[in-house]
Amino acid sequence: MSLTPLKIVDVEAIPIRAPLAREFKGSYYRMTHRATIVVRLITDQGLVGEAYAGDEDATAAEILAVIRKEVTPVVVGMDAMATERCWAAMYPVTFDILRDRRIGLVALAAVDAAIWDAVGKALGQPLWRLWGGARDRVPMTAIGGYYGEPLGSIAEEISYYRDELGLAGVKFKVGGRAPAVDAERVEAAREAAGDAFVICIDANQGYTVPEAVALCQRIRHLDIRWFEEPVRWHNDRRGLRDVRSIGGIPVAAGQTELTPSGCRDLMETGSIDVCNFDASWSGGPTAWRRTAAVATTYDVEMGHHEEPQVSTHLVASVPHGTFAECFHPDRDPFWWSLVRNRPRLVDGHLALPTGPGFGWDLDWDYIHRHRLDT
Repeated sequence: MSLTPLKIVDVEAIPIRAPLAREFKGSYYRMTHRATIVVRLITDQGLVGEAYAGDEDATAAEILAVIRKEVTPVVVGMDAMATERCWAAMYPVTFDILRDRRIGLVALAAVDAAIWDAVGKALGQPLWRLWGGARDRVPMTAIGGYYGEPLGSIAEEISYYRDELGLAGVKFKVGGRAPAVDAERVEAAREAAGDAFVICIDANQGYTVPEAVALCQRIRHLDIRWFEEPVRWHNDRRGLRDVRSIGGIPVAAGQTELTPSGCRDLMETGSIDVCNFDASWSGGPTAWRRTAAVATTYDVEMGHHEEPQVSTHLVASVPHGTFAECFHPDRDPFWWSLVRNRPRLVDGHLALPTGPGFGWDLDWDYIHRHRLDT
């Protein structure tokens, strides 16, 4: 086996932005566009690592500037095979205390993912296998149930996920109405879905602890797989712990954490059953894999907040992985339009690519149509 370095010679970052078909509203947020950064990592062996990361619209320009001005000068000349060394060299972009740390973390994540894609290609292995190979397919769920029913009635939306897309379940939005009202919405989702369809719920930190517990009491009989981010952010570790111990429904959180250390604290305080740390928001696959290793010591399952282009590989790689998440095509045009070789789901599961790296064939015509001028 050759130990020839896989030298990074350039990093190309391309911002893209696409309008959504309609406005989508969660408990306390709304979205009209989706944006991401596509990264091409060029090496001296002719291999090109490709990845896209993040769904940041408002901060896309800042993330792009960090990749171009701060990350690229550091990693050019480095050996992509030395993934930990590359990650450590890039990590200081998160140290600026006057800048939102998420900006540096997303920039780091995009390049980290592209480095791993190049490594997989150099070794001729898909990343889900290189990272552990616990399974070669993952169940996939949709994030849905938005307020205002932008995708039709609850029954129509559930039917589309189950019958048209072939998904295994849905993560349903709550937290923006009184518990009694949200309970009726979840009941409607379960009635439409049937017993075999997975339902998680997600408050996006919308409730107080008493409100979250009240919802649990109303829907405990509906076989809810987990309750995600049930409580407000300012004291969430204690609040998550209380909802978990009183509510009787497993609790998930982690997507708003910035580090594996933050996720560890959620586990140490007994606050979560499932950690849905987001690699694209918080430092890339390298950071997610560290978090997954910690989770094994606390018997906590691993999920991933959206971003199926990377989460499918990560969730499949570990034995305690749960679901990969996607959106309705109107909510995330990138997964459904940018990835040309995305396979159809079978029995609610997505088969992982067998090609090296991430194995995704990106549609460059689509990228160029939605490219932002910078």
